[in-house]
Amino acid sequence: MKILIVHQYFLGKDDAGGSRWNQFAKYWAQAGHEVTILAGMVHYASGKKSEQYKGKFIVTEDIMPGVRCIRCHVSESYNRSFMGRAWAYMSFTFSSLVAGFFKTHKPDIVIATSPPLTVEPTMKILAAAYRVPCVFEVRDLWPESAIDTGVLTSKPLIKMAYYMESQAYKAARWINVLTPAFVDALVEKKNVPREKISMIPNGADLDIMRPEPKDAGLQSELGIDGRFVISYFGAHGRANKVGQLLDVAERIKNSMPDVLFMLVGDGMEKAMLKEDAAKRNLDNVIFVNSVGKEKVKDYINVSDICTAVLMKNDTFKTVYPNKVFDYMSCAKPIIIGIDGVARKLVEDAKAGLFAEPENPDAFIDAIRKIKDNSELRDAMGKSGLEYVRQNYDRKVLAEKYIDILQKLV
Repeated sequence: MKILIVHQYFLGKDDAGGSRWNQFAKYWAQAGHEVTILAGMVHYASGKKSEQYKGKFIVTEDIMPGVRCIRCHVSESYNRSFMGRAWAYMSFTFSSLVAGFFKTHKPDIVIATSPPLTVEPTMKILAAAYRVPCVFEVRDLWPESAIDTGVLTSKPLIKMAYYMESQAYKAARWINVLTPAFVDALVEKKNVPREKISMIPNGADLDIMRPEPKDAGLQSELGIDGRFVISYFGAHGRANKVGQLLDVAERIKNSMPDVLFMLVGDGMEKAMLKEDAAKRNLDNVIFVNSVGKEKVKDYINVSDICTAVLMKNDTFKTVYPNKVFDYMSCAKPIIIGIDGVARKLVEDAKAGLFAEPENPDAFIDAIRKIKDNSELRDAMGKSGLEYVRQNYDRKVLAEKYIDILQKLV
């Protein structure tokens, strides 16, 4: 089967971030399928374009046998403003359509994964032109997520976004979502037929992420020897509200002098967060640039507790952050600062504790409970690892996904 994937944020080989589609492409190619990805040239978190792509419109990369990635132009206005980001999305729509017509062969099926919603025209037009079925995947509920975080405020743009969303659901032969809450939202609020929806969630890269002893060399390099390390991995953007961890760090600076926060990743607010930490004299916080998937496990494994946080917002009660599966795969206890399905996931797995978003006191209470009980830490880590092995092995999820695609074809 020839599979064409439209994914603006598909990761490069050494990029940091969620590798769901990198893993799916690998497993499908190993099973004998031919996979082509139409991807953007700008990384979603850093908003930057690698030197190898600058001045180029389309670049073709053979990632591995059976997997080809076609990098398509994205405007570097991405991180300048909301309008700059909107223009970047539209520039990808145009460049990915050009690549889809002139740099690929006729596929058997087209898959588009969102956000952004601007992958919808590429999916719909290519599927119609090649007369093949298409699948639309919902990784995050847009435009609600952008509206609720205050990123999208223009009424005309909101109207256009809702229209584009409805067109995606209408055009798609099949829709896949990543959480059970997304199923409910699509059926109850978007009037999408339940029989048209599957839920194949984010999962654990168990062939990459695994428990390992703390790397003494890395501890020394980071300057974290002898510290109790609480780590956050991921984007430093408006929705992530990473500043709430600085509030916690400030409150426990004197009462828990051995605790160190390690914030790993990039994003639009990282510079502001670093400046804020410096103003507060937070010597119990370090910032680390994004690291690739193959290396990030080393950083997770030198941590004592890992955390996932987001803005306190009802929309985020519907999401499973990919990083949570990475933490479980490395057998790390978790403080989950996200209510809803993410909280339920961690609590069902007995892998950590919930702390109300943007509530420093709740977070500090969770730290104390886990930090002061090594047996509890070990039990949470082991329980989380066993839970993802049984329920969220990404290789098994890839097999379920391909079964759906083959039935559609």
